[in-house]
Amino acid sequence: MSQDPSPPTTRNLRTDHELRRVVSASVVGTALEWYDFFIYGTAVVLVFNDLFFVQDDPAMGTLIGLATFGVGFIFRPVGGFFFGALGDRIGRRSTLVLTTLVMGLSTGVIGLLPTYDSIGVAAPVLLTLMRVCQGLGAGAEFGGASTLLAEHAPAERRGFYASFAQMGVQIGLVLGMVVFLLVGLIPQAAQQSWGWRLPFLFSFLLIAVSLYLRLRVAESPVFKRMKENRSVVKLPIREALRRYPRSFLVGIGAHICDTSVVYIYATFSVSYLTVQVEQPKWVALTGVISFGLVVIALQPVYGALSDRIGRRPLNLFSVIFTGLFAYPFFMLLDTGVPVVIWLGMILATSLGLAPMIAVQPAFYAELFGARVRYTGFAASREIGAALAGFSPFIAAALLGYADGDPWLVAAFMAATAVVSLVAFLYSKESREADVALEEYAPAGPPVAEKD
Repeated sequence: MSQDPSPPTTRNLRTDHELRRVVSASVVGTALEWYDFFIYGTAVVLVFNDLFFVQDDPAMGTLIGLATFGVGFIFRPVGGFFFGALGDRIGRRSTLVLTTLVMGLSTGVIGLLPTYDSIGVAAPVLLTLMRVCQGLGAGAEFGGASTLLAEHAPAERRGFYASFAQMGVQIGLVLGMVVFLLVGLIPQAAQQSWGWRLPFLFSFLLIAVSLYLRLRVAESPVFKRMKENRSVVKLPIREALRRYPRSFLVGIGAHICDTSVVYIYATFSVSYLTVQVEQPKWVALTGVISFGLVVIALQPVYGALSDRIGRRPLNLFSVIFTGLFAYPFFMLLDTGVPVVIWLGMILATSLGLAPMIAVQPAFYAELFGARVRYTGFAASREIGAALAGFSPFIAAALLGYADGDPWLVAAFMAATAVVSLVAFLYSKESREADVALEEYAPAGPPVAEKD
């Protein structure tokens, strides 16, 4: 006698509904948090050098500002260790709510800060302190959102669904650029007086949206099962380092290239185009928005492709292309022709950056077992981010050393590509990994050892 198919069908519908809710919450929440993180870098090269880092030489003010931009990256591993451990102990969803508050409040406060003319050196000190808080929040945001997606997604489509976390990051980038493009329509005097504050104050509203979505998301089924089995680890970072030393090293190296080049494309290039190539700000910002939109559209495409051919081939292709295209990228920018500039930015990111970051959420989630996934993911990735986060500052210094010739910057980009290439060569294909297992070796059978 055939059984009534209604119960499993109902369960499938419920599961699909939960998955869609997790995807939407991850995209929107990650977009809003990374909007906060990205607008600081844009503000540094457009307004902070005049308002907070006052110097006789404007270029020096920009250089100091870019150094504080990198400070956020120093504290991202701290956030990864701390909030990652919370994510492995109290849950993925609860930790994401905390990171939303940390990131959103610190960004909103920047919009309320007095400038150098009002309180002197205390202004850049307070601004840097808020950047530190941004770094702490960002250090666990992406790892948490990706882990939640990977643990909810069906195994055969994990790359596709997890790529939406990275889509959110790119939406945050585009949103930040659009807001500053709109601020640029305000008269210059008004921009310097109050207009620059609007993108940061907008964050207070975005907090509410992000919290609303994340509080409605179901906890990861993998974490719920671990909690029921009482297999939650007390010190996840110790376990991650002890059981997955290879994965930890791969995770650090894998994030060097994309961190370096994305901020060169999105932050340094804005300064390079406006100062060195003498293009209007709108040309640079439009270029960043254009490549951001293309990368957003390509995230699920590359994510789905990784489910078919694997994570490793796409990772290897992307870093090789990035290294080889580094100098041609600047050659296209130096033409001074807006359409050619935008083409160069789109080529560099759609073929170099996009595959690497689309694969990243699933790739990192598959490096670690469930008991230490959030910690291993966030900590290893954010150490890589910290090592590469000063890339706009380094690029600006190299440009000055070479008297405005970008060849040293291109060489630096190629060098970061080589570092990540080594990491990807050292990694093994992981798309067949079972993320529900509390412990496993990504390249082989489940680990059977017990404590």
